[in-house]
Amino acid sequence: MARIPTVDLTSYLLGGQLSRHGCLRVGRASFPSRAAIGQTRRFSSPIQGSPSTPTSNPPVPLRKQLKDQARALKTSGYKKKKKTDNQTVPGWELTVGIEIHAQLNTARKLFSPAGTSFDDKPNSHVALFDLAIPGSQPIFQPETLIPAVRAALALECDIQRVSRFDRKHYFHWDQPAGYQITQFYEPFAKDGRIKLYARDGIATEDGEQVTVGIKQVQMEQDTAKTMAMAGESHRIDFNRVGVPLIEIITLPEIHHPATAAAFVRKVQLLLSSVDACTSGLEEGGLRADVNVSVRRTDDPSGTLGTRTEIKNLSSFKAVEDAVIAERDRQIAVLEAGGVVQGETRGWSVGSIETRRLRGKEGEVDYRYMPDPDLGPVVIGEQLIEHLAKSMGTLPDGEVDLLMSTFGLTAKDALALKSQDEGVRVEYFYNVVLRFEGHFQHTDVPAELRHKRYLLAANWCLHELGKLVKASNELGWTEDGECVIPSASLAEILYHLYEKKITAKVAKEILWMLFRQEVPGGDVGAVINTMGLWFRELSKVEYTELADQVAEGEDKVLSEFLRFKEGKSKVYPHGKLMFLVGKMMRAGPEERMDPESAERVMRTRIDEVHIPSLQSKV
Repeated sequence: MARIPTVDLTSYLLGGQLSRHGCLRVGRASFPSRAAIGQTRRFSSPIQGSPSTPTSNPPVPLRKQLKDQARALKTSGYKKKKKTDNQTVPGWELTVGIEIHAQLNTARKLFSPAGTSFDDKPNSHVALFDLAIPGSQPIFQPETLIPAVRAALALECDIQRVSRFDRKHYFHWDQPAGYQITQFYEPFAKDGRIKLYARDGIATEDGEQVTVGIKQVQMEQDTAKTMAMAGESHRIDFNRVGVPLIEIITLPEIHHPATAAAFVRKVQLLLSSVDACTSGLEEGGLRADVNVSVRRTDDPSGTLGTRTEIKNLSSFKAVEDAVIAERDRQIAVLEAGGVVQGETRGWSVGSIETRRLRGKEGEVDYRYMPDPDLGPVVIGEQLIEHLAKSMGTLPDGEVDLLMSTFGLTAKDALALKSQDEGVRVEYFYNVVLRFEGHFQHTDVPAELRHKRYLLAANWCLHELGKLVKASNELGWTEDGECVIPSASLAEILYHLYEKKITAKVAKEILWMLFRQEVPGGDVGAVINTMGLWFRELSKVEYTELADQVAEGEDKVLSEFLRFKEGKSKVYPHGKLMFLVGKMMRAGPEERMDPESAERVMRTRIDEVHIPSLQSKV
């Protein structure tokens, strides 16, 4: 490797000046090496290019990547098995271990006072130690321990009173010191476990629940962020160097691809619920590596097969798809008489196979050694007890509460808990509290209360979800409020539940609230001003409308006659809904209630139209 002149390195790394406040300041760029982002080319001199160097193409959204890949696979004629049919391969056993790197929610880096903001100018939050400037020393930032311990407690780990840091040596341009500080030998947490239930999305082969053991949780520092540019150039943002991470290492106890994806999803939910992690998998706050091996089920030795590691999976779907692809690849190699090599492999969004990246490094390759510049981390019992008491209800407990007390399905309960970093479920509680406050009689049957709760959950999840698709911004606050006040939504639901407004009007008012077109959020005033109160048709008008749409529908009505005469054992509910739909289209929609229309149509069929058909026969 060619030697780089010191003056060039100084300009490249420091912008020509040292900060008096402990972080690096970037001088005004007069040539590319003093730009906010460093630039390098294949480990050679980073001083290349010109101010007019073209930037890389804008990132393609994940959803579009998936659609493009699916379209390409369909064109090629490739047919993918259904996930439910692809969890096992007869005669083979799959074993998966997972390593999850989660970025801790802290204001400072692990060993320097530099900030952890990533929305600021590149290389604007970099301390001397982050760049391994000679003479700089690591200083452990105690506040980084708080979210780490909270995460370990949520994972049911045993917190170690004394832990130590080690150096993991490897050379890459994103690692200025040539080593990463981690906790390989004496991590701060061990022997955890996570219970996964059927509602979490585990494979049906795992039954109602499965427990996955966690070997250890260790603190470590992150690397720099590498950005590919046009041609062969790369730019490096050192803001991410030294950002505190925890690495969660499981035992090899997962045996189905869907369960692997469910595990990563559950870990993300747990970390979010205790405010330990900055963001989720697809936002980059979590990174998952999976270790995959296979062996024959009739293997008398009982030893696990050679494992390969798939790095940096960026979505739950990618976890499941990559495990399936690598399992099938290893089985094909072994059935052909080959040998599975221990190696690191990659995965691209929408792929159907993994690709080799490099040979698998081992403990010897990394030359682990205790860090000589850092003392032990001692965690007091009082801190552990305080954090354990302040964590609140964990996801499983809250999901159980939503299902038992509010009558929600497991799917809706999980969706409420997992969306918007747990704030959506707080909004639901606020809406329910205010919704129930509109009713004078609180002593009502549980079935009636559950009907109200389900209505509130449906609007908090699905109707608000339609607004999010339009703008991706609801302005959530920590206390469970957004641009649509919970009191205003509760009032809408009360009028809708009491049939004082139609569903169409309710949705229109919701959009008005979203666009902030309702002064003070006063829903009642808007309904009065715009004359939106529901004036339902009379029973006579419903009856006339029902008879009108049933006229000439003898073929449809004959299905009801067959059921009444016992020639069909299934009530033709679909035919009933067909006739009700005709009623809703034929009449004034703003004055019609679907339930009333269905009730009248069912009565007219039984009392008038079936007897009429019988007389014709």
